[in-house]
Amino acid sequence: MKKGYYYNTDIGRIGIVEDGEFITHLIFREIDLEDVVIEETSLLKKAFIQLNEYLKGERKEFYLPLKPIGTEFQLKVWNALRKIPYGTTCTYKDIAVMVGNEKACRAVGHANNKNPISIFIPCHRVIGSNGKLVGYGGGLGIKEKLLSLERNYLNSSSINISLF
Repeated sequence: MKKGYYYNTDIGRIGIVEDGEFITHLIFREIDLEDVVIEETSLLKKAFIQLNEYLKGERKEFYLPLKPIGTEFQLKVWNALRKIPYGTTCTYKDIAVMVGNEKACRAVGHANNKNPISIFIPCHRVIGSNGKLVGYGGGLGIKEKLLSLERNYLNSSSINISLF
């Protein structure tokens, strides 16, 4: 039985869903979640605390059990996304090279678009080859805010990473 809960954040209302052991979704818009009980759990609260710390510039990495569901290729792409360092960006082609198929830029874009756990799996760090922001499930405004937040706090001495 999946459980989910909606939280108000600096970038709007965000839903987080878990399956009892793992975070499975981060949702930018309130939607009717089939087979999800709306209930805050300790794992959801932990995820929200880390998300909130990230949004305040106090956290660069997440320490959460994540379980995105997708195809083998999507999982490769999502694992590659998790390797993009905080405060940096790369292109769809860079990710295609990382997953072993430099011609798969469009497929990488589609996998990026299907990322069910945005922010925790940082698909916002992928930009177009021309350096422009392209596509984001939460909207380009949120993508721009996340990238700006990371740039602003990248070299900040006030960052305090805590492990749970």
